[in-house]
Amino acid sequence: MTNNLKKELHHLCVDLIQQRIDAARQAIEAAQQAAKDDTKSSAGDKYETGREMMQQETNRNMAQLTEANKLLVTLNQVSINGHSAQAEAGSVVVTDSGRFYISVSVGTFIHEGQTYFAISPGSPIGQKMKGCKVGDEFSLNGKGYKVLEVI
Repeated sequence: MTNNLKKELHHLCVDLIQQRIDAARQAIEAAQQAAKDDTKSSAGDKYETGREMMQQETNRNMAQLTEANKLLVTLNQVSINGHSAQAEAGSVVVTDSGRFYISVSVGTFIHEGQTYFAISPGSPIGQKMKGCKVGDEFSLNGKGYKVLEVI
């Protein structure tokens, strides 16, 4: 159960990152195709402005693609085996205020009816959780958390 939960959460994170990668690739292809399809009109400035906007869009999506690939590399370095006695990268931490998967920051998702927050160990809440054991308490931005379970 423990390893299965970690593996399932890991796969959900991979899927979320893959969706970002696919969306960025599609947007890059669309911007490049739009730039190719844009025919030069007698208003040269309009043509150049359109091409520049498409290039900026391509660059923005290339940055998103690069960032998503970095997330995927980082996620693949997170161990999904074993049980953790204290919160660390790869841990699932259940608190009285939410369930957290310490891996990479990819947002929130629902697994088997439960909401999980995928967070980075370097995030403010990830840093507060690091080393916490069952029963430990911490606060962030005035909100208190009590660790109920560490997997």
